[in-house]
Amino acid sequence: MFVSAEATILHADLDSFYASVEQRDHPRLRDRPVVVGKGVVLAASYEARACGIRTAMGGSHARRLCPQAVVVEPRMSAYAEASKAVFEVFEQTTPLVEGLSIDEAFLDVRGLRRISGSPTEIAARLRREVRERVGLPITVGVARTKFLAKVASAVAKPDGLLVVPPDGELAFLHPLPVERLWGVGAVTAKNLRDRGITTVAQVARLDEAALIAILGRASGRHLHALAHNHDPRPVQLRRRRRSIGAQRALGRTPRSWDALDVVVVALVDRLTRRLRAARRACRTVLIRLRFEDFSRATRSHTLSQATAQTRTILATARTLLMTAAPKIERRGLTLVGVALTSLEDNPGAQLSFPLDRQRALDATVDDLRDRFGPTAITRAVLLGRDHGLTVPLLPD
Repeated sequence: MFVSAEATILHADLDSFYASVEQRDHPRLRDRPVVVGKGVVLAASYEARACGIRTAMGGSHARRLCPQAVVVEPRMSAYAEASKAVFEVFEQTTPLVEGLSIDEAFLDVRGLRRISGSPTEIAARLRREVRERVGLPITVGVARTKFLAKVASAVAKPDGLLVVPPDGELAFLHPLPVERLWGVGAVTAKNLRDRGITTVAQVARLDEAALIAILGRASGRHLHALAHNHDPRPVQLRRRRRSIGAQRALGRTPRSWDALDVVVVALVDRLTRRLRAARRACRTVLIRLRFEDFSRATRSHTLSQATAQTRTILATARTLLMTAAPKIERRGLTLVGVALTSLEDNPGAQLSFPLDRQRALDATVDDLRDRFGPTAITRAVLLGRDHGLTVPLLPD
């Protein structure tokens, strides 16, 4: 795979996106600690982060850390409109844009020097145009590889620009903590730090076999490559999702099994509608759990054939949740998520026989919701229930 000799990949990442939109739209909130979301923190301004508030933290904990914080309800439609405006700036900068989420993307500006200037000039102009046209701060990292561009933007936050020159890549990367490597979460970081490995440089000094012995084959090979800035992935245009997911934070209030089932029903209902709208089908159903001690667990099951039917996927998700029942009883549950993976195209291309009425029922319900709104028809078990927020997403 070709890797440019020049730093031409930009990673553009909006700063504390939801909170920044609120500060933009409400001048009284500027320069004040802002928290979006009451029960669970969805976003925190940098003023709030200075008090120790973090995304996904419980609202009561956040208020104890920062009593002066202004807590606002999320406005998902405003965030979707802001994202659309920012992506218009991206797409006017270069045709090679790979969206990662509604508030970040990779851009490849290779070959634009004659018409748009150097990558550094393009990045500076991008930041200026997002600020002037959309009113939001954005941080941009520039490097030869996607991995290093993303690391650069993280280091440059908030509201910064950092260019990593080709001859200074390892000098920039190696002093950083191991947590800066993609794929190093809390468990992997502890595994490495328990062995005295705290920086990227120390990871780079290990040979691949040693890392595999510590972390397993996939993770060991992955981190060995990143520690040497080996990342041949190009910026890809309009890549279809390999998975879709949704999750719900539950807080620390104990919930009955019936209440947990309602959460799973709402998540699956939402995901299978998205799945069918995108004309996809899934082979694997996965649930993600976070417990009160902050440990996590996943359970997954691969179906015999791909499906987009709500009934089949819901039955699988319920079974997976029950397999985790002993852990949930012991540790308590603070978050549940459902992901549909191993996606395939054209779920309606081949009908199974005899024709399943469930397919017709799903299509009818989808049509009613498209015409009259998502709450026009719902399951009886979800009536009067808080279904959680539906966050804006990039197209499937």
